Amino acid sequence: MAHKKGQGSSRNGRDSNPSYLGLKVADGQSILAGTIILKQRGTKIHPGANVRRANDDSLFATANGIVKFRRKDRNRKLVSILPNN
Repeated sequence: MAHKKGQGSSRNGRDSNPSYLGLKVADGQSILAGTIILKQRGTKIHPGANVRRANDDSLFATANGIVKFRRKDRNRKLVSILPNN
């Protein structure tokens, strides 16, 4: 009697789900509070005004307004929400 399986397909049938990283809202677009702006690994883009960082490093809006991306100094990227009055 064989003590190994003849086919390897039952062992190899695993695959992880995609993580759907990247921008969800573009620059100049209006956004509601609580909406995710981008999903990222690490802080490639840092939170600015009216933006907070979640536990998985994704950024979300804390106020209604317009999304604005900018650079602080030479290399730090920021995203802010300009509130519309």
